[in-house]
Amino acid sequence: MDEIGKVTHYFGKVSVAVVELTATISVGDRIAFKGSNSDFEQVVASMQIDHEDIETAQAGQAVGLKVDNRVKGGDVVYKV
Repeated sequence: MDEIGKVTHYFGKVSVAVVELTATISVGDRIAFKGSNSDFEQVVASMQIDHEDIETAQAGQAVGLKVDNRVKGGDVVYKV
């Protein structure tokens, strides 16, 4: 697994994580979240930047991802 970013924020009411990317990610990619309280995998179903749906995001961008489980700031995100 390659590290692709870190969670900077989590919005519990809408189950969205903001991830600061260090690598490219696309809708349909399988990713994993690992942290002190999180360890799960999911497929990227949708991504947004500034409330606009996108298909691919590059390193250096911060994206909003709908997540299946609760995550915390500092959790590491990997491409599986």
